[in-house]
Amino acid sequence: MGLTKQYLRYVPAGNLNIIASPRCNTVFVTLEGQEGRFVAAGACEHVIIWDLRLGEKAQVLLGETSIATRLAASPNKRHLAVGYADGAVKTFDLRSGETISIFIGHRSEVTSLAYDNLGHRVASGSKDTDIIVWDIVAETGVCRLSGHKGSVTQVMFLAEHDIIISSSKDTFVKFWDLDTQHNFKTLVGHRSEVWGLTLAKEDKYLITGSNENELFVWKIYFADVSKNADAPLSLLTLNTSEEGDIDDARYPLRCEKIGSILRVGRGRIVSLGSDATSRVMACHGTDNTVEIFHFLPDDLVQTRLLKRQKKEKRKAAKEGKPVEEIETDSTLSLKNEIKRLPVIKASNKAKGLDLVLGKGGELRICICANNNSIELHSATIGDTDIESRLLRSLTTYGHRTDVRALCFSSDNLALATASGDSVKLWNRPSLACLRTVECGYALTACFAPGDRHLIVGLKDGKMLIIDIAAGDILEEIPAHSKELWSVVLYPDMRGVASGGGDGTVKFWNFELIEDPESETKAKLLSVLHTRTLKLEESVLAIRISPDSRLIAVALLDSTVKIFFLDTFKFFVSLYGHKLPVICMDISSDSTLIATGSADRNVKIWGLDFGDCHKSLFAHDDSVTGLAFVPKTHYFFTCGKDGKVKQWDADIFQKIITLQGHSGEAWNCAVSPNGIYVSSCGSDKVVRLYERSAEPLVLEDEAEEEREKLDNDLATGETSAVQGQKAQSLPSRKTVNSEKAAELILECLEVSKQYEEQLAEVVPANPLPPVPPLMQAYSCSTTEDFLLETVKRVRASELEEALLLLPYSAVCEILKILPKLLKGDYQTELVSRLTISLVHAHHGPIVTSKELLTTLEMIKKLSLERITTLRDTVGYNLYGMAYTQRAIEEREGIQLFKDATKSRKQKNKVRRNKERALKRAIMTL
Repeated sequence: MGLTKQYLRYVPAGNLNIIASPRCNTVFVTLEGQEGRFVAAGACEHVIIWDLRLGEKAQVLLGETSIATRLAASPNKRHLAVGYADGAVKTFDLRSGETISIFIGHRSEVTSLAYDNLGHRVASGSKDTDIIVWDIVAETGVCRLSGHKGSVTQVMFLAEHDIIISSSKDTFVKFWDLDTQHNFKTLVGHRSEVWGLTLAKEDKYLITGSNENELFVWKIYFADVSKNADAPLSLLTLNTSEEGDIDDARYPLRCEKIGSILRVGRGRIVSLGSDATSRVMACHGTDNTVEIFHFLPDDLVQTRLLKRQKKEKRKAAKEGKPVEEIETDSTLSLKNEIKRLPVIKASNKAKGLDLVLGKGGELRICICANNNSIELHSATIGDTDIESRLLRSLTTYGHRTDVRALCFSSDNLALATASGDSVKLWNRPSLACLRTVECGYALTACFAPGDRHLIVGLKDGKMLIIDIAAGDILEEIPAHSKELWSVVLYPDMRGVASGGGDGTVKFWNFELIEDPESETKAKLLSVLHTRTLKLEESVLAIRISPDSRLIAVALLDSTVKIFFLDTFKFFVSLYGHKLPVICMDISSDSTLIATGSADRNVKIWGLDFGDCHKSLFAHDDSVTGLAFVPKTHYFFTCGKDGKVKQWDADIFQKIITLQGHSGEAWNCAVSPNGIYVSSCGSDKVVRLYERSAEPLVLEDEAEEEREKLDNDLATGETSAVQGQKAQSLPSRKTVNSEKAAELILECLEVSKQYEEQLAEVVPANPLPPVPPLMQAYSCSTTEDFLLETVKRVRASELEEALLLLPYSAVCEILKILPKLLKGDYQTELVSRLTISLVHAHHGPIVTSKELLTTLEMIKKLSLERITTLRDTVGYNLYGMAYTQRAIEEREGIQLFKDATKSRKQKNKVRRNKERALKRAIMTL
């Protein structure tokens, strides 16, 4: 057997530059008991909690590989639900930063999340057109609601009713009854996709937004069906008129369109939301305009209405007209109830927003902009004129545009990134931003010797010399008449070479000049133009061999021409790419040159004769970055497919594919010591990778990639219980559920073998040893072994795992369950296990006499245990209530004062409404 080549694995070492991903919304959360200060924003696969007062990261909720697409905060703002692009939903505890539960049920990207009023359930909508309700406490799926024909854009719970409202791209808004798990009402008033909805004024109004330049306002109210309790059932069902229109007048829930709100912003609705009190609503379109509307209290509305009526009466009396009763239509009342607040202008296109209303009437609006920034605006709601002001803008920790170039310092401690607006210097160990220098559109950058200066090439052909310590531009040199695509250092560190779109390669030597503005005659770094190499085509990239012998120039005609550096004499032309070469690099021993092209191929050439050693199909799109690891023949590439790959130029094989970008990858760089690799992309994140001590074998990596591909093809479909074809399970089959089923089958097999050994034991002989797997689980009996195995299965995947078990294994489990119930341990888990198995295999079980006897025993024992458990919970609940009353009487204090205060305020508001209504009736 031959020797295998061993590599060291590169692992993620952190992310830079990302503040808020434009694909994810932002929400306010509560940390350290403070509301309106912390905001959660999606940052690719992670979620960052930003402290808006200090402008720093307060917490990072780690994800895996899929990017976060939707956030929702619990009613108390202490828990956060995160939806991902692969259809998974995770819930986090913000106090500890740990994952509470993981739910996998959707087949595609999660587009909407919403908590219920108590924070016990989460509803998720996805691009797969389904809505799934998850139980946070039990960590399982409740139901899957299917009915929409397009992607679900928004879901919301009604506060006081078990009803979900959803909107979709199929132009419909649907009402779902969670008790019966069906759609009982559909709003068909929209002509285009419904992009969002929200509830206002204690679920009194439903506001929906679509492609139109107006928001539709629907009034929701519930009819009193108690008066029709004795009516026949046919009167309470859905009726159809002779014209075929649906008449839902006898439905308990009524929803009627009462008007619309004209928007100022352009384009479709992107985000539509309200604060926790549902008194303030905000929306924005595809521009940077954010509009806010305040729903006035009912007592203030009644007061304004009475004043208007009195004014009309006085006017009629002066004109000598008879005073008639003034009729107010729904549109007029809607105008009275809604007050438009001043429009907020964001710095760029808004992609998400959230609202929080403080105690003193202060409204805080957090806006996630498309340019990788977060803005916090404040306004005070009152009777006077309202003006909004910008409190904080998070812009320091990231570029406004995509990062196009990056480079490492010679000591491997700093990383420079260049974008279309600025150049930033980062500290690699702490990932902190050290300097920001505003400049033009940068295309390339490199550190000058000493790591005190940066040489930056711009799109307009200028070359900048930036002093890193001062953060200033020392000199702006008009190097080229067109784009400056590439700047590289001489191997002897005495100058730089620049290649531009004007078809020239210019050579510059470093020199020190006196600063005319300094009294101490300090020296400043500058460059002196020495030579120029003229070519017939535009220069896209240049590289100088480390031995200072050759210079390679990539041209627009898809060739790479190599010249002698000292005489500019032509040496060889590398032709073979079908499209222009965008990136290239030369190995540290000056023997190999690798070129990456827009034709998606990477070619490895020898610098001795210019022959092509190998052509590799590297990426699914253009290859945009290529860099050799120093002192090796390994190199990294990145492409517009978002992937970052490592290759071996000696054996012409891919080593590993690193976690890449969600969009295009623009460039990559390797540190001088070869330990760190960095890449940048259109998702505005700069990823840093570090070489670890973990070995890597090519055969193992190829096998893992094949297994992952097979798993993606084998899993993902939704499962349905036999006999329930109309309704699918809220979960879906995954690799983990298959592994869980295999784990349960292994447990049954080990238990069966151990019981057979126990049955063969003679009373005088010692007992056989406990199997090693049972010892690992600290179990002495097979019943405890089964229970421990089931406990290790994730609660959200248990039902899927049980569906994969054969009927023989189900029979064995059912026979063990009575012994577990007699032990009075984990009663809820055992009862859930029983229900799932009976649902999945109801037909064969009821036809078996042996299993029917076992089922009757399980029924009796489970009812007894559940009743006992319920009585214990009730006893504890009333015991705590009694203890609360005893403490209040003894100490003279009132616990839960906030809740009592809010209840008193509600009663006061209701009494004020009744008084205002009586005054209105008396006046009329």
